[in-house]
Amino acid sequence: MELVMPISAKENLKKNMKAFSEKSKRFPGLLWRTVWRVGRDDPRRVVHALKVGLSLTLVSLLYLLEPLFKGIGQNAIWAVMTVVVVLEFTAGATLCKGLNRGLGTLLAGSLAFLTGYIAEKTGLVFRAVFIGAAVFVIGTATTYMRFFPYIKRNYDYGVLIFLLTFNLITVSSYRVSNVLKIAHERFYTIAIGCGVCLVMTLFIFPIWSGEDLHNSTVIKLEGLAKSIEACVNEYFNDVEKEKTQDKSPEDPIYKGYKAVLDSKSQDETLALHASWEPRHSRHCRYPWQQYVKLGAVLRHFGYTVVALHGCLQSEIQTPQHCRVLFKDPCIRVTNELSKALMELANSIRNRRHCSPEILSDNLHEALQDLNNALKSQPRLFLGSNNNQATNMLAVAAAHANSSQKREKYNGVSLPSFKTDNSALLEWKSKRMNNEHSRSEAAERKVLRPQLSKIAITSLEFSEALPFAAFASLLVETVARLDNIIEEVEELGRIACFKEFKPGDEVIVNFKTQKVNVTLNHFSSQGGE
Repeated sequence: MELVMPISAKENLKKNMKAFSEKSKRFPGLLWRTVWRVGRDDPRRVVHALKVGLSLTLVSLLYLLEPLFKGIGQNAIWAVMTVVVVLEFTAGATLCKGLNRGLGTLLAGSLAFLTGYIAEKTGLVFRAVFIGAAVFVIGTATTYMRFFPYIKRNYDYGVLIFLLTFNLITVSSYRVSNVLKIAHERFYTIAIGCGVCLVMTLFIFPIWSGEDLHNSTVIKLEGLAKSIEACVNEYFNDVEKEKTQDKSPEDPIYKGYKAVLDSKSQDETLALHASWEPRHSRHCRYPWQQYVKLGAVLRHFGYTVVALHGCLQSEIQTPQHCRVLFKDPCIRVTNELSKALMELANSIRNRRHCSPEILSDNLHEALQDLNNALKSQPRLFLGSNNNQATNMLAVAAAHANSSQKREKYNGVSLPSFKTDNSALLEWKSKRMNNEHSRSEAAERKVLRPQLSKIAITSLEFSEALPFAAFASLLVETVARLDNIIEEVEELGRIACFKEFKPGDEVIVNFKTQKVNVTLNHFSSQGGE
């Protein structure tokens, strides 16, 4: 036994070393693929990295070149720190941080100089008391101001820099005589750093927050259109697919609406940074907050798509022979809905108004067809199809009997299955009589889900319930489309989008064919 343990430890050590060696060999390839994927997903990341490297090199010259170092001194390092902190990915973020940092430094330096000037006129002891009191008052007031919503949203970084700079200058002035010179040198170096950042972000391959917000709105509309189309196609064409509890990141349905549901924070941040950028139009103030409102409406629409996707994961599914009865009208409604969403996305992308025929007679006719198809199957939804209900009950009873045989060794017996609630009542009474038995407690864990399914399948209309939910959610998406159209039209009005011309057409690639998205006029009766 003593010899076995060392041998086993050596074998485990060899296995671990071998596994580590294999991982080390794969690491360079994995690293290269990660680097390549990050740059391929957004080439602007490579450009931004080069801009940061070039900016740091330029401000480092203040420290490296002797003539510049003699003029500025040790404070040249503040320019390097400013570039590292201020230079952000988009122009709006850089402008927001740069102007906040510059304004905060200027105000803090001015107030610190005024505080130091007043303190110099007093004695040494009173000077220390005055500086301590000033630090306390300014620190308390400034920190409290950071809780104001408007200041926190727009100037939080500037207030933080103001507080830091004021305390550094004011406290150091007690031991240093020439505080004004230090403040001037630091302000100059920070201004140089901010200037380099602004030049890089505004004139060398600029990346605009407003453009990112604009493009992300287009992508969200297209993602919703693709999600709805893929969800309906999968519901009718892939009935036997195994249900999964976790949503796969590769699922096209999940990918489409995930970007919409996760966009609230991103939209608000991009809109804030875009408000600092130069206007893209000379004729109007670009309505970045309208994009945020549109994003909120899209999230509200996306919740319906999530519920629609949830129908694919339902425990009880409508049989395929029932789904086929409603496949064509549902597919037509989905195609028309996707066309409308793609037309809205295209109108925002090209900065033009929506087509006046975005809601067409085709959508109205598809809804009517779906309505007629539902009316043509009253027995399915009213529960009068006794034969179908009997078949369902027979399947449930057979399943219960098979479970009874599997649990025979525990002495478990299921009550005879009945079409009314008597089976459940008998089971409840039996459970109450034997609730103190340890074996019955273990058996109930097995019986409870089984009897729950029996109770559900005893409902004659249970086969139609899942599809009824699916159809109602599909119609709900059409109803919520009006809210999206209203917000897009409001965006086009405020942003002065160009008028729609009859030649503006979009070709949308669906799985079966290319569909022209220039829709027919939606009649007033259909709109109502």
